Amino acid sequence: MPDPLVSARHLTKRFGDFTAVDDIDFDVRAGEAVGFLGPNGAGKSSTMRMIAAVSPVTEGELTVLGMDPAADGPKIRARLGVVPQEDNLDEELSVYENLLIYGRYFGMPKATIDERVRELLSFAQLEERRDSRVEPLSGGMKRRLTIARGLINQPDMLILDEPTTGLDPQARHLLWDRLYRLKQQGVTQIIPTHYMDEAEQLCDRLVIMDRGKIAAEGRPLDLILRYSTREVLELRFPVGTQERMAGRLEGLAKRTEVLPDRVLLYTDDADRTSVEVAERGIVPEATVSRRSTLEDVFLTLTGRSLVD
Repeated sequence: MPDPLVSARHLTKRFGDFTAVDDIDFDVRAGEAVGFLGPNGAGKSSTMRMIAAVSPVTEGELTVLGMDPAADGPKIRARLGVVPQEDNLDEELSVYENLLIYGRYFGMPKATIDERVRELLSFAQLEERRDSRVEPLSGGMKRRLTIARGLINQPDMLILDEPTTGLDPQARHLLWDRLYRLKQQGVTQIIPTHYMDEAEQLCDRLVIMDRGKIAAEGRPLDLILRYSTREVLELRFPVGTQERMAGRLEGLAKRTEVLPDRVLLYTDDADRTSVEVAERGIVPEATVSRRSTLEDVFLTLTGRSLVD
């Protein structure tokens, strides 16, 4: 196999006494879309900043596009496209001017920029907004423009931080379509995200981080099969009775989780488990049968406690 575009071995990042990234190994290969999942403080952002050659490695080895970020930071950054979590467009300028200025940062000739702008406005479905000021654009339009801007230099790899934050469902699905098309064109993507459905839609492979470590890694479906069951049966009971009812449900599922508002039964056959619940004379207020998701995996690996 060809060498990976990103290779990390024993990668570590410390800020004083605090270890943000703790001795992790991973690879990103050409043409992949790799998602990084984790709660706040898991180490995702610190990892992305090291990959983007804007934050030095404390310990371990990291190569990006075959180069050492410590020695070749400008060369790496020239071949990356970075889409930040928050749109940082110049809202007083036009759509075209935002792309033109960004192209100039990379030293591109104006004729080349103009050609790329035509391609990217078509890609982002913003042709009719070429000369519009950015400020009145919708959130979805601004997000598509930010992604188009990150592609102006035809990067070898694109880092997309929470690409659909704050977008409505229609805008999210349109953006997913644009990113899927990029992947078909061979653009390697690294996607830190909190959205499980987004990770499942866009990513070939996931790296789940927790407290600076890698908790799990693999394809979305493989992670579900490895860390959860095929289905989940959710049972709602009157507030304050969950613990008592969970005792009566013992032995019906591979794993039982008691939450403040419901009991989750992790099983490979939710319908059969629902019948068994009824056979024990247990009548919940509401029953939901669903397939296991990445969110179940995520919460199993990282817990349900809030991290500030």
